[in-house]
Amino acid sequence: MRKRQEVFNFRRIWLLSFLLTSGFSIVPVIFFAVIDYNVTERLTLSDTVFRTSRLTSNTWRSVAFFLNERQSALRFIVGENSFEDLNEPRRLSKILDNLRNIYGGFTDLGVIDSDGLQRVYVGPYSLIGKNYSDQQWFRNVVSRGIFISDVFLGFRNIPHLVIAIKYKSADGRFYVLRATIEHNLARILSEVNTVPQDSAGIDSDRKTDVFLINREGILQTESSYFGNVLKKISIPVPELSDETEVIESHDSFGADLIVGYRYIPETPFILMIVKDRNILMKPWRESRQELIQYLAVSITIIILWILGITTYLVRRLKETDRRRVKYLHMAEYSNKLASIGRLAAGVAHEINNPLAIINEKAGLVKDIFHYKKEYQHDPRLMETMDAILNSVERCSRITRQLLNFARHMNVSVQQINLKSLVQEVLSFLAKEAEYRSIDVVVDIKEDIPDFESDRGKLQQILLNIINNAFAAMTTGGSVTIRARAMADARVQIEISDTGCGISRENLKFIFEPFFSTKTEVGGTGLGLSITYSLAKELGGRIEVESKVGEGTTFIINLPMKLEKKEQ
Repeated sequence: MRKRQEVFNFRRIWLLSFLLTSGFSIVPVIFFAVIDYNVTERLTLSDTVFRTSRLTSNTWRSVAFFLNERQSALRFIVGENSFEDLNEPRRLSKILDNLRNIYGGFTDLGVIDSDGLQRVYVGPYSLIGKNYSDQQWFRNVVSRGIFISDVFLGFRNIPHLVIAIKYKSADGRFYVLRATIEHNLARILSEVNTVPQDSAGIDSDRKTDVFLINREGILQTESSYFGNVLKKISIPVPELSDETEVIESHDSFGADLIVGYRYIPETPFILMIVKDRNILMKPWRESRQELIQYLAVSITIIILWILGITTYLVRRLKETDRRRVKYLHMAEYSNKLASIGRLAAGVAHEINNPLAIINEKAGLVKDIFHYKKEYQHDPRLMETMDAILNSVERCSRITRQLLNFARHMNVSVQQINLKSLVQEVLSFLAKEAEYRSIDVVVDIKEDIPDFESDRGKLQQILLNIINNAFAAMTTGGSVTIRARAMADARVQIEISDTGCGISRENLKFIFEPFFSTKTEVGGTGLGLSITYSLAKELGGRIEVESKVGEGTTFIINLPMKLEKKEQ
């Protein structure tokens, strides 16, 4: 590839000037933007933690008050009623009705003797006679005197919790008054969780999940994050604490969570308030996006201004050097054209002389074959001589084309079968393809009719492009030749290779004379230029598509009927 000779590296001068000026201008802007970014993030997160802590404190007090209120009511009932009174179903039913009217939340009441047998029961289930002696809650109330259970299924197979009080009689025996609560804890938490909006104006039910768990992490109320009651949550149970705590955690899907929790005293419950950190930080992200947009606009304006000033100054400096290089290049180019012209004339002259002798001798041998009977019926000999004569004719055309480069040439129109022409071209390259393990694939549609064109020129076009494809590959690779008839009476030929490809910068120069990326290995830069000129003479055009490291595709479009042009 040709490179301009310059005393100064103006690209580097421009780049250094641009980078230094931009750096001194932009770095302070970015520095203060980063500070503002971090400060606002910390403030937003601190505000979220404070809100979560306050909501957790208010909610656990509501739950504790609910349970303590009903626990105190049961104590009052045990203190004001004898065992005989509570064993009267009507009396117990009246007490349950009063509890429901005054406090609410009670599902049923039952009196259980010291053997764990439920003697009296009022409520919606058939539980009279059930024996609870093997139930964990019964053993706990016997040992502690008063007990609030966690949520379990029990005989009724419905999630519920038990508040039970043990009462000792004068004769040393005891009984247990047992109350059941099924749905009211969930209702209390639901009321907390459906506050329409917080002070930030974001719907709470979209970001806040309030629920209870026990010490093993089993859900005691339904959770929108972790599922139904009695399912284990997918985050660790928080550490024991006597205070309201707020921590950061992650669920099983990797979502960032802010978790407020409180161990409710004298109960097996832990209040959990879980918030999606991404939703909570949405206002900050929106302000962050605005900040980034303002920063981007500011930086863009600064860069454009610096770019314009730097480009203008360096361009003025470069212009003087460009004029000097231009004149030197023109002189060098003229000398190169003159040298190549003289070399082409000498080579063509030296080649034409032996070609004429070969043509004459080959014709003589062919005539002898016609007169000798032992040779007349051997088609291989005649075909071989025809191939020699055709090759001599092709070499003559190539030398004429070299001498007449960039000059209009006469067109010799004939009917061409594209598939046979491609096979003929490939026959010259078969040994090289075999030696270098290059796979050549020919995919020419059968519906392509014979068309009018100049056989020699089309043959040279194909040969030049396939040669370039071979040169673009090392050992191995493939070349694919496809052809199809187009609707506009044209034929399209595609030649694709899996070689090194051509960079985007070089693609626009590849058809220029003397442009080559292989000057170190003897490239002259004339091959594709000649090919392009030949395609135009045939009334066609050549396009190229390429990706570095993937390969190159040349697309040749030719008319099926070639019009002769006057010189």
